[in-house]
Amino acid sequence: MKIQVSADLTYRFPEPTQIIGLVEAAYSADQIVVSEKLTLSPKVEVMSDAGLGGERRFRTCLLGDVTITYRAEVDNGDRALVPRNARQHLWGELPQEVLPYLLPSRFCPSDQFQRFALREFGDAGDGAGRVMAIMEWIGRHVDYVPGVSTAETDAAHTFTVRAGVCRDFTHLGITLCRALSIPSRAVSAYAVDLQPPDFHAVIEVFIGNRWWLVDPTRLAPVAGLVRIADGRDAADIAFLSSDKPCNLVSQAISAEWID
Repeated sequence: MKIQVSADLTYRFPEPTQIIGLVEAAYSADQIVVSEKLTLSPKVEVMSDAGLGGERRFRTCLLGDVTITYRAEVDNGDRALVPRNARQHLWGELPQEVLPYLLPSRFCPSDQFQRFALREFGDAGDGAGRVMAIMEWIGRHVDYVPGVSTAETDAAHTFTVRAGVCRDFTHLGITLCRALSIPSRAVSAYAVDLQPPDFHAVIEVFIGNRWWLVDPTRLAPVAGLVRIADGRDAADIAFLSSDKPCNLVSQAISAEWID
């Protein structure tokens, strides 16, 4: 399926500020970037390179009011949902590059949740059964409420307050999956049908010998996701990182099916 995505981000930089931007659609096996254009206004030189997962970060130094504009047409094929028979792997069966996603990270303290996860989801089957049980639990017990979390909120806090936004749902889902020894990572994406339109955070789990996308918020169809980047948690996939304080002036994000 083909999807048109766009991002218009205006920031104010009071002094020269180094930034890393992460808004371009990834070059990955599950999607093809048909066409795209990244511009910064006023025009500045940028350095851009691709990571091992196909994510693309651009780097530059900015001052004053700057608008970052990105447009792309992406074909993400026919994304499959997690099959019910996808099994969980023993640690010895996992590829080396998957192993870091078994471990706790800054926003996902999975080591603190092992007893709860085993008690709550240990009998839910194997692999896909456990993942779906975790998603069902989050759907029943966590409310989608903007404004109750901050950039510093971790999964333990979300577990306590039982509310948050996509980032918080994702961190909690990752934490519970890792607590059950299911490799799990955060994915940033453009998302068709997401309301209000914004960058979206979802989960990817490694079961059945591959990675599968899952949206714990259930706010956007997996078929309508355009991958930007993946990482251990939100710290790895922020759409803008800077070495000095800056202010977001305006933001407009969209993702639409192309007939």
